[in-house]
Amino acid sequence: MYHHSGSIARQAVGSGTGVLEPAAPATDVILFQRCTWCGTAMYHRLLCPVCQGGDLRTERSEGVGTVRHSTVVHRNTPAARNVSLIELAEGFVVRGRVMGPPAAIHSGDRVRMSTAKDPVRGEPVFQLLDEPYRAWS
Repeated sequence: MYHHSGSIARQAVGSGTGVLEPAAPATDVILFQRCTWCGTAMYHRLLCPVCQGGDLRTERSEGVGTVRHSTVVHRNTPAARNVSLIELAEGFVVRGRVMGPPAAIHSGDRVRMSTAKDPVRGEPVFQLLDEPYRAWS
Protein backbone atom coordinates (compact mmCIF):
# COMPACT_ATOMS: atom_id res chain seq x y z
CA MET A 1 0.00 0.00 0.00
CA TYR A 2 1.27 3.51 -0.75
CA HIS A 3 0.27 6.75 0.88
CA HIS A 4 0.72 9.52 -1.67
CA SER A 5 2.09 12.93 -0.75
CA GLY A 6 2.56 14.66 -4.10
CA SER A 7 5.04 12.50 -5.98
CA ILE A 8 6.65 11.11 -2.85
CA ALA A 9 5.28 8.04 -1.14
CA ARG A 10 5.96 6.15 2.00
CA GLN A 11 5.61 2.43 1.62
CA ALA A 12 3.86 0.86 4.56
CA VAL A 13 4.81 -2.60 5.65
CA GLY A 14 1.93 -4.52 7.11
CA SER A 15 -1.13 -6.58 6.44
CA GLY A 16 -3.10 -6.52 3.22
CA THR A 17 -6.00 -4.75 4.90
CA GLY A 18 -4.96 -1.35 3.56
CA VAL A 19 -4.32 0.07 7.04
CA LEU A 20 -1.07 1.92 7.69
CA GLU A 21 0.71 0.56 10.72
CA PRO A 22 2.41 3.40 12.63
CA ALA A 23 5.20 1.20 14.04
CA ALA A 24 6.23 -0.09 10.61
CA PRO A 25 9.44 1.31 9.11
CA ALA A 26 8.84 3.55 6.08
CA THR A 27 10.95 3.74 2.92
CA ASP A 28 11.13 6.88 0.82
CA VAL A 29 10.50 6.36 -2.88
CA ILE A 30 10.04 8.58 -5.91
CA LEU A 31 6.83 8.00 -7.81
CA PHE A 32 6.56 8.93 -11.48
CA GLN A 33 3.99 8.56 -14.23
CA ARG A 34 4.14 6.42 -17.36
CA CYS A 35 1.82 7.00 -20.32
CA THR A 36 -0.20 3.86 -20.98
CA TRP A 37 -0.50 4.85 -24.65
CA CYS A 38 3.09 5.56 -25.72
CA GLY A 39 5.11 4.40 -22.67
CA THR A 40 6.82 7.76 -21.96
CA ALA A 41 8.05 8.18 -18.37
CA MET A 42 7.54 11.60 -16.78
CA TYR A 43 7.64 13.38 -13.42
CA HIS A 44 4.88 15.69 -12.13
CA ARG A 45 2.73 15.78 -15.26
CA LEU A 46 -0.99 15.75 -15.94
CA LEU A 47 -0.64 14.93 -19.65
CA CYS A 48 1.98 13.01 -21.59
CA PRO A 49 4.44 15.48 -23.17
CA VAL A 50 4.83 13.22 -26.23
CA CYS A 51 1.31 12.13 -27.23
CA GLN A 52 -0.76 14.41 -24.94
CA GLY A 53 -2.49 11.33 -23.50
CA GLY A 54 -4.10 11.64 -20.08
CA ASP A 55 -4.09 7.96 -19.15
CA LEU A 56 -1.03 7.86 -16.88
CA ARG A 57 -0.18 5.10 -14.43
CA THR A 58 1.93 5.70 -11.34
CA GLU A 59 5.10 3.63 -10.92
CA ARG A 60 7.89 3.47 -8.37
CA SER A 61 11.42 4.48 -9.35
CA GLU A 62 14.42 2.44 -8.22
CA GLY A 63 16.16 5.77 -7.51
CA VAL A 64 19.29 5.15 -9.61
CA GLY A 65 20.33 7.64 -12.26
CA THR A 66 22.92 9.86 -13.90
CA VAL A 67 23.69 13.54 -13.35
CA ARG A 68 22.78 15.36 -16.58
CA HIS A 69 23.61 18.86 -15.32
CA SER A 70 24.80 20.33 -12.05
CA THR A 71 25.35 23.90 -10.99
CA VAL A 72 26.64 25.53 -7.82
CA VAL A 73 24.23 28.00 -6.21
CA HIS A 74 25.43 30.70 -3.79
CA ARG A 75 22.20 32.70 -3.53
CA ASN A 76 19.77 32.59 -0.56
CA THR A 77 21.93 30.14 1.35
CA PRO A 78 24.70 30.52 3.95
CA ALA A 79 26.91 28.01 2.07
CA ALA A 80 27.24 26.99 -1.56
CA ARG A 81 25.02 24.09 -2.63
CA ASN A 82 24.47 22.18 -5.84
CA VAL A 83 21.30 21.92 -7.86
CA SER A 84 21.35 18.99 -10.26
CA LEU A 85 19.16 17.50 -12.96
CA ILE A 86 19.16 13.74 -12.55
CA GLU A 87 17.99 11.37 -15.28
CA LEU A 88 16.60 8.30 -13.56
CA ALA A 89 17.00 4.83 -15.10
CA GLU A 90 13.27 4.74 -15.87
CA GLY A 91 13.70 7.63 -18.33
CA PHE A 92 12.46 10.77 -16.54
CA VAL A 93 14.39 13.76 -15.17
CA VAL A 94 14.08 15.19 -11.65
CA ARG A 95 15.68 18.21 -10.00
CA GLY A 96 17.50 17.50 -6.75
CA ARG A 97 20.70 17.78 -4.77
CA VAL A 98 23.74 15.48 -4.79
CA MET A 99 25.57 15.13 -1.48
CA GLY A 100 29.21 16.16 -1.44
CA PRO A 101 31.23 19.24 -2.32
CA PRO A 102 29.18 21.18 -4.90
CA ALA A 103 32.13 21.66 -7.25
CA ALA A 104 32.83 17.89 -7.26
CA ILE A 105 29.50 16.94 -8.91
CA HIS A 106 29.79 16.52 -12.68
CA SER A 107 27.64 15.50 -15.63
CA GLY A 108 27.80 11.75 -16.11
CA ASP A 109 28.24 10.90 -12.41
CA ARG A 110 26.10 7.93 -11.35
CA VAL A 111 23.90 8.51 -8.30
CA ARG A 112 21.36 6.75 -6.06
CA MET A 113 18.57 8.44 -4.15
CA SER A 114 19.36 8.89 -0.47
CA THR A 115 16.08 10.48 0.61
CA ALA A 116 13.03 11.38 -1.44
CA LYS A 117 12.39 14.72 0.22
CA ASP A 118 14.99 17.08 1.65
CA PRO A 119 13.45 18.64 4.80
CA VAL A 120 14.49 22.19 3.77
CA ARG A 121 14.01 22.29 -0.01
CA GLY A 122 11.55 19.40 -0.46
CA GLU A 123 13.59 17.93 -3.32
CA PRO A 124 15.14 14.47 -3.63
CA VAL A 125 18.69 14.06 -2.32
CA PHE A 126 21.14 11.73 -4.08
CA GLN A 127 24.56 10.29 -3.27
CA LEU A 128 27.36 9.35 -5.65
CA LEU A 129 27.55 5.64 -6.49
CA ASP A 130 31.20 5.68 -7.55
CA GLU A 131 34.04 7.71 -6.16
CA PRO A 132 35.02 10.20 -8.84
CA TYR A 133 38.34 9.23 -10.41
CA ARG A 134 39.40 12.48 -11.99
CA ALA A 135 42.71 12.92 -13.75
CA TRP A 136 44.70 15.77 -12.24
CA SER A 137 46.10 18.12 -14.85
